[in-house]
Amino acid sequence: MNWYKDTLQIQTQGKGLYPFTRLIQNKISNWDIEEGMCYLYVQHTSASLVINENYDPSAKVDMEKFMEVIAPEKLSWYQHTLEGADDSPAHIRSMITQVSITIPIDHGRLSLGTWQGVYLFEHRKRKQHREVLLRCLSIV
Repeated sequence: MNWYKDTLQIQTQGKGLYPFTRLIQNKISNWDIEEGMCYLYVQHTSASLVINENYDPSAKVDMEKFMEVIAPEKLSWYQHTLEGADDSPAHIRSMITQVSITIPIDHGRLSLGTWQGVYLFEHRKRKQHREVLLRCLSIV
């Protein structure tokens, strides 16, 4: 077994889903991993990782709108607003999604479903520099 690791850099332009499946797959291909596991972890409390539909762009729009409904800004009971009106909602959104994902690697490819893609879900309004830790275990 071999262990590979890197940190993926993702620049966001504000709230929304940012696809990065291709970045992950490129690393797996460069490392020549045929069989194994891919581990992803985002070290932020106001961003998360999701696997979702990557074919129809309307699915992305719906997921982004859903987050606006489930954790809107400017609710009267929010106390944590030190960094702005999106502070508490960003942390709530991160809490109800995921900060880590594990995906099998088979035949040199992420074992995602036909329409699945990996996204960073940015929950802050401002541009952000996000880092996603990528760890892969290769079964030789």
